[in-house]
Amino acid sequence: MQRSHNAIQLTELSPTDLAQLYAYPAELDQPWVRANFVSSIDGAATSGNLSEGLGTPADRTVFGLLRELSDVILVGAGTVRAENYGGARTDPRHRRTLHDQGIGGHPDGSPPPIAVVTAGAAIEPSARLFTDTEVPPLIITTTVAPHERKQRLADAGAEVIEAGGAAVTPEDLLRVLRERGLPRVLTEGGPHLFGELLAADAVDELCLTTAPLLVGGTARRISLSTHEFRTRMTRAHVVLGDDGTVLTRWARR
Repeated sequence: MQRSHNAIQLTELSPTDLAQLYAYPAELDQPWVRANFVSSIDGAATSGNLSEGLGTPADRTVFGLLRELSDVILVGAGTVRAENYGGARTDPRHRRTLHDQGIGGHPDGSPPPIAVVTAGAAIEPSARLFTDTEVPPLIITTTVAPHERKQRLADAGAEVIEAGGAAVTPEDLLRVLRERGLPRVLTEGGPHLFGELLAADAVDELCLTTAPLLVGGTARRISLSTHEFRTRMTRAHVVLGDDGTVLTRWARR
């Protein structure tokens, strides 16, 4: 469906149409990194310190679809703690259908695992990430992280992966995901992880929801990095919600 140059009303799209708009490229031989964020009109990435504070019905529809399409959901440890992450809840039948169509999903319908980046293995084993999930999370950490922390996370059910020496670089992350056959990557933040991926030129596309709100305050942007960079993006599509929500997808290549 070629509608990329004009805005589309969300109500005009069937679930199949919407999935085709957000389809991953076929036959990936390396990870394709898609970021998904929500922002207010004035650029706030959170309201009340949570991204959930900016959510709208249209945003939640796309948020759920992007999870259904992905192989893995990549997040930073700070976001896991701040947003009280649990495992992804997806529809097994829909996941199988998306897989049969060759655009995402999973052949047995299982949900995508949450992959957490934490150099120090600094996640509590009692967190929802471990107690409220259908699939074990992946903890991507370093060789220098305390062994006892890593062991506690493994005992809680996680797959603990040592991906770097003193730090986990974007290259380390993508190598780990490629080795595990998880090419359809969805990152949901936070801003530091997204900034690191952007600085490494490792983000293929950004799905950005603009909520019809002005927030003010001191909320952060969706990306933070140690230096400025200028990455040219191309608008793939614009979808409009009835309440003023604007759903855009921006592609690097």
